[in-house]
Amino acid sequence: MLRTKTITEAAGPPRLAGQNRIRLLGICFALAFAAIGGQLLRIDLMKPVDDVNLELARHQDRIPRPDIVDRNGNVLATDIAVASLYADPRKIPDVDETVELLTAALSDIDAADLRRKLLKPKSAFAWIKRQVSPEERDAVYNLGIPGVSYINERKRVYPQGRLAAHTVGYVDMDTKGIAGIEKYLDNAGAIYTASLADPQKQVAAPAELSVDLRVQHAMTDEVNKAVEKFKALGGGGIILNIETGEVVSLVSLPDYNPNAEPKVFTQEQQNRMLSGVYELGSVIKAVTFAMAFDYGTINMESTFDARFPLAIGSARINDFHNMHRFLSVPEIFTNSSNIGTARMALQVGLERHQEFLRRVGLFDKLETEVPETARPILPKRWSKLVSATAAFGHGFAVQPLQGLSVVAGLLNDGKLIPPTFIKRSREEAEVLAQQIVKPSTSEKMRYLFRLNATEGSAGKADVIGYRIGGKTGTAEKVVNGRYAKGRNLASFIGAFPMDKPKYAILVMLDEPKALPETYGFSTAGWNAVPTAGRIIERVAPILGVAPQFTEADLEKLAKLEKQEALKKH
Repeated sequence: MLRTKTITEAAGPPRLAGQNRIRLLGICFALAFAAIGGQLLRIDLMKPVDDVNLELARHQDRIPRPDIVDRNGNVLATDIAVASLYADPRKIPDVDETVELLTAALSDIDAADLRRKLLKPKSAFAWIKRQVSPEERDAVYNLGIPGVSYINERKRVYPQGRLAAHTVGYVDMDTKGIAGIEKYLDNAGAIYTASLADPQKQVAAPAELSVDLRVQHAMTDEVNKAVEKFKALGGGGIILNIETGEVVSLVSLPDYNPNAEPKVFTQEQQNRMLSGVYELGSVIKAVTFAMAFDYGTINMESTFDARFPLAIGSARINDFHNMHRFLSVPEIFTNSSNIGTARMALQVGLERHQEFLRRVGLFDKLETEVPETARPILPKRWSKLVSATAAFGHGFAVQPLQGLSVVAGLLNDGKLIPPTFIKRSREEAEVLAQQIVKPSTSEKMRYLFRLNATEGSAGKADVIGYRIGGKTGTAEKVVNGRYAKGRNLASFIGAFPMDKPKYAILVMLDEPKALPETYGFSTAGWNAVPTAGRIIERVAPILGVAPQFTEADLEKLAKLEKQEALKKH
């Protein structure tokens, strides 16, 4: 009994010890596996991303850029899938043979540059050629070179080519916006934060522009014809919806093809309508007249002495067509009298003249969605002579779009609406409108604009039935800090129909030459004005502006028909 008890008592503790050892061993294994798993996880999270994978991810994970379309939905810019060739230099077995094979398949790559890229054994990624054709991709892929492959990227293409290029802009090889609306989309965060038309496919909603491609084509064609005919250095034009501030068309010549590679453009190809500033000459007289009307210093019956040049210190202000008599306000406008306009400004006074120019925005930089925009060049010191010459556009320079926008505001019952390249409703525009002159002032300006088309220098723009009005401007260009005789900038700003203006137009020609048919003149009335008339004749029906014919209009049409019939015979 004693022995049995001893054996039974002695058997309990060894069994308990064994169980404890098993538990301890299990815990140790669990801790070991946890430690190993944690270490593996840490290594996986902390290890550097492979250069190749990093580059591939950078190009493949982008949300596509939104399409850019005109106001009618016509595509101006879109993305397409395209392949790009790359190499991992660490895996290239024979650099010389690889270079030889690749240059044979891709004729436009530089062998020395490619060899330099591939002779970097520590580098894991090198571009061979970006955005290749399907044929080039297949040719290289079929070579079966170790370490050489391709990825699918997105390439930005512009189906309309040069048409509206200055407005649309372009992107670089990595589809980053460089100019125009393309740059605006990047700056506005539209590429990553725009509303998505299809959230499942991550497709951004298109950017709808205010531009009408039909109008853009007509204006480009007519401005180009004028540049060629008058042997001008360049030219441009804008059509602006007065009621909404929408830029319906903007042309700047010479232009460029945004599909071209490499994208290296000259100074002459800049956007003259926004990034250039010019003395617009007598076009600015419209601002001076509106100022004097609004301050109440003149009315339609007012007269000013234009018998002799206006003397201010040692300076003399003359008229191009000197009338040598007192001129009424309408006569000053239709004869574009510098003397009469300068006297108007001096009567208003220096301080109020500056205040009015600030009120209409001519002292400020015009900001639009297109980022290439220049600041006005203003006189450093405002004197009596500066005020007199600024009254007729001499001595300060502004963007053409800025000048057109201000004149549009003067004709729009005095409501200045900021111009835009993005489609905008009339209700949205009304919220942004600023009253810059009284409606009665605007009514007087509409009368003078129309009068200048029927009796003054804008007559060659008066297309029968469309009630066009406008103001011409011919200014000597500043070259190397001096005014250059004979090197003129000819411009015309008009609107139609003048009884209730819907659209404003600007046409500008850089150094147009005189022709026999212009009787030796190169002033705006002989080149910019008839160009504007041809543009309006083509685009007014597109824009829904219906002609209205008076009895006098019908007589003119009948006379023109007879003249055409005689020419044919």
